[in-house]
Amino acid sequence: METTNYKIVSSNSNVEWTGRKVTGAHNGTIGIKEGNFILQDGKVKGGKVVIDTASIKILDVTDPATNTQFGGHLASDDFFSIEKFPTATFDVLSVKELSDSTFYLEGNLTIKDITHVAGFEATLENNRNAIALTGKMIIDRTKYDIKFRSGNFFVDLGDTLIYNDFDLDFNITAEAIFSEQSKN
Repeated sequence: METTNYKIVSSNSNVEWTGRKVTGAHNGTIGIKEGNFILQDGKVKGGKVVIDTASIKILDVTDPATNTQFGGHLASDDFFSIEKFPTATFDVLSVKELSDSTFYLEGNLTIKDITHVAGFEATLENNRNAIALTGKMIIDRTKYDIKFRSGNFFVDLGDTLIYNDFDLDFNITAEAIFSEQSKN
């Protein structure tokens, strides 16, 4: 049985986010600070992803002043409280193999020091010394004390309502850092 630890290459990995509201959507990226995935005989068995919340970027707002203002709002306590919580993490607890290259990863997602179990389907491309892992996680932001303009907590928001679910599309590249042979 071969177990290989793959270290995430932060410069080649990111998370694309999409948040929706009544009148449209916003999107951007968030960097991955660090992390790893463990593969056993080419199958995902575990891992951890640390997201750098301070790296959040907004791609759809092109006016520099508006973009800076929006970015400051996302960094504030209304959203991610980036000063207090500069990272968010996803710790893989269990993996279900759906096919040779598709896995359902379930784990603890921690945002703003609040942890809930979350999961998503991920596709793995394995090139032995490097892997690429992609997938989409849909998160209910209100579980993590991100309640700004949520219909669950505020009434009469009209077209200023922001939907509770937001999408995180993971695009991760990781390189093998060591390999161990063990017999079972």
